[in-house]
Amino acid sequence: MPDENQQSQGLHYGWVILFMSVVTVLGCLGFARFGYTMILPQMKEGLNLTKTQAGNLATGNFVGYLILAIVGGFLAARYGPRVVIGLSMLLIGVAMFLTGLAPNFQMALMWRTLTGVGSGGSNVPVMGLVSAWFGTKRRGLAAGIAAGGSSVGLAITGPLIPRVIDVYGADGWRYSWYYLSAMTVIIAILCFVFLRNRPEEKGLIAIGSDESPPLPSRNKPSGNAQDRPFDSAQDRPSSLQWGLVYKSGAVWHLALIYIMFGFSYIIYATFFADYLIGEAGFTKEVAGWLWMLAGLISFVSGFIWGTVSDVIGRKYGLALVYFLQGLCFIIFGLWKAVPGYYLSVLLFALTAWSIPAIMAATCGDYLGPRLAPAALGFVTVFFGTGQAIGPTVAGYIGDVTGSYTWAFIIAGLAAFVGAGGALSLRPPKREVQA
Repeated sequence: MPDENQQSQGLHYGWVILFMSVVTVLGCLGFARFGYTMILPQMKEGLNLTKTQAGNLATGNFVGYLILAIVGGFLAARYGPRVVIGLSMLLIGVAMFLTGLAPNFQMALMWRTLTGVGSGGSNVPVMGLVSAWFGTKRRGLAAGIAAGGSSVGLAITGPLIPRVIDVYGADGWRYSWYYLSAMTVIIAILCFVFLRNRPEEKGLIAIGSDESPPLPSRNKPSGNAQDRPFDSAQDRPSSLQWGLVYKSGAVWHLALIYIMFGFSYIIYATFFADYLIGEAGFTKEVAGWLWMLAGLISFVSGFIWGTVSDVIGRKYGLALVYFLQGLCFIIFGLWKAVPGYYLSVLLFALTAWSIPAIMAATCGDYLGPRLAPAALGFVTVFFGTGQAIGPTVAGYIGDVTGSYTWAFIIAGLAAFVGAGGALSLRPPKREVQA
């Protein structure tokens, strides 16, 4: 273990943080959220669910996510991301195990909601943690890589879930949750062991920062909030100028844009397999293979678009991604042929996690690394609201019309609205210091 009071002479610990951020996102989103996509068709059959109820389970998950997204960033700033993330990951593991035991819709809804609580308590702080460990010039790239954890989840659950279902038969969906639960608990332990709250704990500065490492004071804490440990009395929420978050017009603008992403992408991600298997005639293995393919390709999406946003600007990066995703959703619903499905998967894979990555970097640009978790938590409230509405609306449309087609069309239109909103963003004046 490197000396925590000295500058690292080898690998900067920020890269360890980035790796653990990928692993954390794998657990809190890749397994906890997107594992539901491949499990849903058999779970719907096993619990005799309607499309609306299937959407309600996803909505419950996002309501839980929303609850912790509201306070997750503030908890991370008060107690440190390491503790908040670790405990939240443990909660996810327990809740997914209980989901596998659910005897009916009501109990499944309860445990999916609790899973969402854990996801919100881990994803928001870990993306904010990336902003603390990487300077402005590298922040978009780092956030993009961290968001790739969701892609790993798709790549794993795509082939894993159909295999588990084949092995365990009618109870395969239950055992799928058990397997995902066990892997998430392991990730929680790794978070406690390896995560660190900020570069100063290792005597380092953020990667990509031109500043010198902060010198510790023996007599009094530094007046700069970025130079203090998380457990400092001066770092309590009342002293962190939370008004900078709530009063920022740019943050509100980002929030309204983000709600469109939450509403649109989750319709696609939730009902992807159910649509391909139930309406397009795909087998669960082929649907799983496409889900895995989307995961493998999408791992570089955050990396690519985070870097693109570093170069061309956040608003143009956001607008371009929204436009491509709008095409993806509409093609999926209207072009009912194998080439259309494959093109849609490709477009989704190339842009999948780009918007959260760019959004995390943008929050850091506007409010600085110290308040980035709080800003990200604030805009994620709106993102979560969109996610909570989307699945229930799509499920209801599916029950009323007998098809998910119009749900995907509406998702595409919402993405186009997001593109227009992104183009009207103003550039940040400067990084705000708490």
